[in-house]
Amino acid sequence: MKITILTIGKLKEKYLTDAVNEYLKRLKSYATIEIIELPERRTVDEEGESILSRLPKDSWKCVLDVSGVSMSSEDLAQTISNLAINGQSHLTFVIGSAFGLSQKLREAANLKLSLSKMTFTHQMTRVILIEQIYRTFKINRGEKYHW
Repeated sequence: MKITILTIGKLKEKYLTDAVNEYLKRLKSYATIEIIELPERRTVDEEGESILSRLPKDSWKCVLDVSGVSMSSEDLAQTISNLAINGQSHLTFVIGSAFGLSQKLREAANLKLSLSKMTFTHQMTRVILIEQIYRTFKINRGEKYHW
């Protein structure tokens, strides 16, 4: 499976970079992960256009959105398992900036997912998302990690 993470901005803190790198290392045996960092723009619509221009056409698209649907880790694992069973081999997750997401970007998504009702920085969101992707593969393979 191929997973693309499209995100606005770069990770700045070493502890966040270290966390992402650790999960990327762990994920190597499960999937090919590509992280595409796009520069911040002046408006949410400009950022939305930038992201839309980089969305892989053949992928299933999930935007992280505070107003999206909440799922348990098991629900996310089942969703990804169902996609794989149905032949979807490329997933794209989108993390916006502090501005949020444009309406056009929300409309292009197959799923709008909320990680929590709490607000996280887009940098912290990247760490949480990649950990949940790793957890998904562990759940789907019945491997120890998720209790």
